[in-house]
Amino acid sequence: MFGPLHTDMDRGDGHTKYMLEGEGVGSVFVIDGNTGNIHVTKSLDREEKDEYHLKATAIDQETGLALEPSSEFIIRVQDINDNPPVFPSEPYIAMVPEMANIGTAPEGAEK
Repeated sequence: MFGPLHTDMDRGDGHTKYMLEGEGVGSVFVIDGNTGNIHVTKSLDREEKDEYHLKATAIDQETGLALEPSSEFIIRVQDINDNPPVFPSEPYIAMVPEMANIGTAPEGAEK
């Protein structure tokens, strides 16, 4: 689950409907119109798409009017190292001292 939408105007009587619009709605993001719970339907990959622009609205089902102004938000997908390393020639031999700082180049490697 991604997270719930909620408005203080929701009296809990079932008259509030939550709606979601934008990129990936229905295919990547789905919303339960009664509870406002947003779910992600698949894994997100930054190489495919790095951000999604969404707009959420809570409406009164009796009048069809928004209970408050819509909220717009951006979901930024963080990158993880999900691709195996590729070395141009084999064998590749390198040494990095134990407890080296992140970004330390292997000894004898070109920077």
